[in-house]
Amino acid sequence: MSDEVPSLPLCARLSYAVGHFLNDLCASMWFTYLLVYYHTVLAINNYNAGILLLIGQVADGFCTPLIGYESDRTRGCGKYGKRKTWHLIGSTCVILSFPFIFNPPVGTSEGVSQWIELVYFIPFIIIFQFGWAAVQISHLSLIPELVANKHERVELTAFRYAFTVVANLAVYAIVWVLFRFQTDDIDSSLGRQDIPLFRTLSLVVVGIGFVTTLLFHTGTREKLRNEEEQIVDEHTPIVDSSRKCHSQHMLSWKHWLKEFSFYHVALLYMCTRLMINLSQVYIAMYLTYTLLLPKNYIAMIPLVMYISGFLSSFLMKPVNKCVGRNMTYFLGIVMILVFAYWLWFFQIDNSIFGAAVLLGSGSATILVTSLSMTADLIGENTQSGAFVYGAMSFTDKVANGLGVVIIQGLHPCKTQTCCAQCGPFYHLVMVLVTGCIACVALLLLGATRIWPIQIRNRYDSGLIGSSPNEKNAQSGDYRTIN
Repeated sequence: MSDEVPSLPLCARLSYAVGHFLNDLCASMWFTYLLVYYHTVLAINNYNAGILLLIGQVADGFCTPLIGYESDRTRGCGKYGKRKTWHLIGSTCVILSFPFIFNPPVGTSEGVSQWIELVYFIPFIIIFQFGWAAVQISHLSLIPELVANKHERVELTAFRYAFTVVANLAVYAIVWVLFRFQTDDIDSSLGRQDIPLFRTLSLVVVGIGFVTTLLFHTGTREKLRNEEEQIVDEHTPIVDSSRKCHSQHMLSWKHWLKEFSFYHVALLYMCTRLMINLSQVYIAMYLTYTLLLPKNYIAMIPLVMYISGFLSSFLMKPVNKCVGRNMTYFLGIVMILVFAYWLWFFQIDNSIFGAAVLLGSGSATILVTSLSMTADLIGENTQSGAFVYGAMSFTDKVANGLGVVIIQGLHPCKTQTCCAQCGPFYHLVMVLVTGCIACVALLLLGATRIWPIQIRNRYDSGLIGSSPNEKNAQSGDYRTIN
C-alpha cells in the first residue's frame, strides 16, 4: 500500500492559508508605516524610530528559534495539537498588544519627551513580536505536516502567500479609503493630524485578524503525530518497518546545526527577506521625500506592488514544475534587479507604477520559492521543522533590524524633520537594498550548483527503534533541490 498522504481539499487549504492573516495584516503596517508613523507623525527622530524597529526585530529574532524549539518538544494543550496551541497563544498576544503600538502614550501632549515614548512603546513591541513569532513558526511548521508532496507544498505555500498579499492589499486599501475621506481640509502631507487615522487602522486590522484566526482554528485539523505513534497494544510489532524506514531521515535540532545546507538556505532566506522587508520599510519614505508625492501614494504604490505579487503567486506551482526551484528564484531576482536598474538610471515619475509591478512580482516569486526550499530541506523531519523555520526567521529578523538601524544611523538629517538631503538618501537606499542584496542572493543561488541544497548526513543515534548498526552516521544525498 502507498503511504502517500492524500491531497488536502480546497476548504482545508483555505482555512490553513488564513491562519497567518492576522500576522500579515500587522506585518504590513509594521514594515510599511512604523517609521513613517513614529518619525513623520509623532516626530520621533530618525535614530530613535530605528531603535524601536530594531528592538522589535531583535525580540522577534530571539523568540523565533526558542518558540520553534519549544513547539517541537511540547505536546500541546490536551488533544488540540502543539502547533495550533502555540498559534493560539501567539494570536492572543498580537491582538492585545498591537493597537498600542500605533497609539501615542495615553494622557501625553505633543511636547512629551521621546524617552517617555520609547519606554511606553517597547513593552508592547516585545509582546507583539513574541506573539507574531509564535504564530509564524507554528503556521509554517504545519506545511510539511499537512502535505507530503513537494509540489503540494509549493501550492500550499502559494496559497499562504496569496493571503499574505490579500492582507497587504486590505491594509493599503483601508489606508487609501481613510485618506480619501479625511475632512476639515486636512493637509495633504503627513503630521500629527493623522494620529486618529493610524489608530483606526490598527483597530480595524486587529478586528479582521481576529475573525480569520477563528476560521483557521475551526477549519484546520492538525495531525497528532506523537499520540498516534505511541499507541501500542499486543498486536503492535516490536520493530515497525515503516518507523524504521522513517527513522533514517529524522533529524533533531542538534543535527541541523551540522548540516551545511541548513546555513546555505538560511542565508538565502535572509537575503530574500532583506530585499522584501527593507524595500517595504523605505518605499513610503521614498515616495514622500524623494518623489514628493501626496500622502495617498503611500497606499497606492504598495497596493500596486501587492496586486502584482498576488497575481504572480498563482504561477508558482506550474513555473516550479517546468523550470525547477532554482530557475524560478532566478527569474524573481532578475525582476528585482531590473527594478533597481530602473530606479538608478531613469527619471521616476508616473513610471513608478511600472517599477512597483516589477518589485511586487519579483518579491512574491523569491519569497514563495525560498519558503518552498526550506520545506523541501525539512522533508520528513517534521518533528524538528519548527526549529528550522525558527532559525531561518532568526537570521532574517536580526538582519532586518540591524539593517534599519544602520540606514537610520547614516541618515544625513539628524533633526525631527527631514531636510533637502533626505530625497537623494532614500533614493540611494531603495536602489541598494534591492540591487546589491539581489546580487548577493544571486551568488548564493549560483553556489547551489557547487553545493546542492540537500541533507548530506544521516543521523540515527538516540532514536527509538534504531539498531546499533543504524546509529552510525552515513553520508547520503537525499533531497536535492533543483
